[in-house]
Amino acid sequence: MLIADLYKVNHDIVRDGVQTTSITLNSENEVFKGHFPGNPITPGVCMLQIIKELTEKRVGHSLFMKKASNVKFMAVINPEKTPDIIITNDFEDSEEEIKVKNTFKYGDTIALKVIVTFIKT
Repeated sequence: MLIADLYKVNHDIVRDGVQTTSITLNSENEVFKGHFPGNPITPGVCMLQIIKELTEKRVGHSLFMKKASNVKFMAVINPEKTPDIIITNDFEDSEEEIKVKNTFKYGDTIALKVIVTFIKT
């Protein structure tokens, strides 16, 4: 984990190539004290890092983000109000690249949709 104690994984299931992971964000983490004091929100770069970490765990390789496309931040994730997140990663895996279609969601609200392409390192 790049940022220690940012989140904990509650459960992680892979079915038919789709990984569904439930996490809880730690609203006490230092990253939220600067982003933003009194009104913390989860930085987009942290969400992308979580996607990378979950993908690395699934494929058993270190990865490098080659490209992010169709990035749509649709709602703010405030870890004090909505710490429980469902992350869905739909994978297309080849020898050279792993393409992940991702969604971050809390309740019925979609916070992020993105397609990330990784290369194995």
